[in-house]
Amino acid sequence: MSKRFQRHFFTLDGVNSADFGVYIAQSNMFDGPEHDDNTVEIPGRNGALVFSNGRYHNRQGSLSCYMPKDMQTNVDGFRAFLSTKYGYVRYEDTIHPGEFLHARFKGGFALESSDRVGAAFDLSFDCKPQRFLKLGELGVTFTSAGTLRNPTRYDARPLVRCYGTSGTVTINGTAVTVTGLSSYVDLDCDLMESYEGATSRNSTTTLTNGKFPVLSPGNNAVSFSGFSSVVITPRWWTL
Repeated sequence: MSKRFQRHFFTLDGVNSADFGVYIAQSNMFDGPEHDDNTVEIPGRNGALVFSNGRYHNRQGSLSCYMPKDMQTNVDGFRAFLSTKYGYVRYEDTIHPGEFLHARFKGGFALESSDRVGAAFDLSFDCKPQRFLKLGELGVTFTSAGTLRNPTRYDARPLVRCYGTSGTVTINGTAVTVTGLSSYVDLDCDLMESYEGATSRNSTTTLTNGKFPVLSPGNNAVSFSGFSSVVITPRWWTL
């Protein structure tokens, strides 16, 4: 018995391409990024010195897509949808079901080939280098001190929600103290902001080491005082 053909599709900002009859033929959206570094040539010395800037460049992603039927009714709606996407939005597809990207549609939409039924075309995206793991969107609750294991090779910058009116949370020796709360605070270690709902709590937040904590590869020690519980959304990522 022959295996049933699977059509792959993508979602952009929560909208499914299959809703417009659009499917993926080829993709390089999840290819690895380049290091951001500088090289210096020294006269009389073979080779170059390489200095890392501690970051990765954005990746240029592309999709080769096809619309197998109903081209005349679907193409205008799909083009209009793409034209409303500005800046980075969430991208995911069925080829990599456990991951997602932050991608920016670069614009332009031209049919490479079409007939009265179907069409084919390419889409271009500017993608941030991280491949985020959907597993990292699951919050881990602590009611007492414990450890949280980072399964990747990269430091993650979590979202930490602390319940209570004041307290201190410490991750790997990096402590954050917050006072003057109604019931909780969110510590966004990527944005380096603290807030309770729409209210900023930066003015009552003290960073003992002058920085927000990160989750290093391997086991991470988590402890807290004053707060009743802590929920960490780790935001794991890879390349």
